[in-house]
Amino acid sequence: MSVKILSITLLLLFVCVSSAARHPSRSRMCCIKVTTLNMSPEVVGETYREQAAGSPCVKAIIFNTEYGQLCADPNAQWVKDLTANMMKV
Repeated sequence: MSVKILSITLLLLFVCVSSAARHPSRSRMCCIKVTTLNMSPEVVGETYREQAAGSPCVKAIIFNTEYGQLCADPNAQWVKDLTANMMKV
């Protein structure tokens, strides 16, 4: 179980980066990479957020997990299935 938690934590660290350091006026997370790996079991809550592409950020669907925010590929089928039953914020 701890290997799974470590893997998820590392994945979250690699796919999300705070844009606040580069752009002090922004306070939200900025996805610079997305995962296509089905992480739906890790998603918590009933909401998601869309992120538009704009350097260095990439187009992404952002979910909340127990470990932080998850940046997912909006074209992945599991993401489409999950967002169909959630509310966009």
